[in-house]
Amino acid sequence: MRTYRELFGAPEFAPLFWSTTLNTAAATVSGLALGVLVYGATGSPLLAALSMFGASLAQVVGAVFLMSAADRVPPRGALVGVAALFGVGTAVQAVPGMPVWAVFVVLSGLGTAAALGGGVRYGLLNEILARDGFLLGRSVLNMVTGLAQVVGFAAGGVLVTVLSPRGTLLLGAVLYLGSAVVARCGLRARAPRVAGRASVAETWRTNRFLWSSRARRCTYLALWLPNGLVVGCEALFVPYDPGRAGWLFACAALGMFVGDAVTGRWVPPRWRTRIDLPLRLLLAVPYAVFLFGPPFAVALVAVLVASVGFAATLLLQERLMALTPETMSGQALGLHGAGMMTAQGVCAGLAGALAEWTSPAVAMGVLASASVVVTVALVPGLRGSPGGAGAPGDTQGAGGAAGAGARVAGDGVG
Repeated sequence: MRTYRELFGAPEFAPLFWSTTLNTAAATVSGLALGVLVYGATGSPLLAALSMFGASLAQVVGAVFLMSAADRVPPRGALVGVAALFGVGTAVQAVPGMPVWAVFVVLSGLGTAAALGGGVRYGLLNEILARDGFLLGRSVLNMVTGLAQVVGFAAGGVLVTVLSPRGTLLLGAVLYLGSAVVARCGLRARAPRVAGRASVAETWRTNRFLWSSRARRCTYLALWLPNGLVVGCEALFVPYDPGRAGWLFACAALGMFVGDAVTGRWVPPRWRTRIDLPLRLLLAVPYAVFLFGPPFAVALVAVLVASVGFAATLLLQERLMALTPETMSGQALGLHGAGMMTAQGVCAGLAGALAEWTSPAVAMGVLASASVVVTVALVPGLRGSPGGAGAPGDTQGAGGAAGAGARVAGDGVG
């Protein structure tokens, strides 16, 4: 599967696409509105960063306790339920006079549910498309995430002014509910991919298996850490320039869109392992310009260019699927998504704390440098092709996993 016509001709891909689009738009406008609301109430870069990305921290709870459900629940019902929960939770955050601590309690609950939702969504994508279509399909979902964020952050800055932050949160709640409706009407009812009850013990058992292979372990770390550190830089856009933060976010999303479009559609397979490392370095290096107090136009270009590097996530997700048995694809992708979002939340908090002691610009430079160091340190563990012999610690080789049916994101948001 190499063309967009073939991709959208696949049954159920279009409703999954539109449900993802509405979900991303909702997360974008409501996240920006909540960041502005919390920063206006507290004046704290740390709390502003955590309000936009702190829900990501709670995804570790979902990864540890709930993730076995990603392959053991009916996908349509799970996607509808998670989207509806986010709609209600976002509307609750818009209640006037709600204390900041209560906002973070709601965020924690939503973040826990998001971990399961990510595993279900991308496990379903792996089921809808053949293995040869996964990279193109995942790149298109990444692209629509980038495009929805470009429009959402640009429009969100206007909406926060016109509707107020609380009004924008209510709009986000409506978009979440729209995502639930599209999933309910457009996806067919499916049985779970794996029989049996979801449990904490099963979640831990499968997570241990996924983590037991050095090849998968290094792939997960490469998916989580460089990405998370750069998202920590993005978490400081509001404190860096509250009035124009929406434009910085929009440029970040546009760069991600361009990177995913080019990588998913036009990069041939033989080049993919060669460009992974340069893309992860590109993701961080341009942020060094913030240390020198650049003009705003230069800052926009730096963010745009850096965000092209998010396409490395696409290539690493493809590698992860080649290393993973098909019956574990939902949990493997869910663990990736939850770990990535947790890393983003931790790094957002770290960035906010550094900015409290120094400045947003200095904190961005420090986190970007750390991203480069981590990327270089992981190079030895990512050498070689994921195909062929099984990785150490596997009960099924990588070649067997690929043969059983052979990359989020951003998913993110990033």
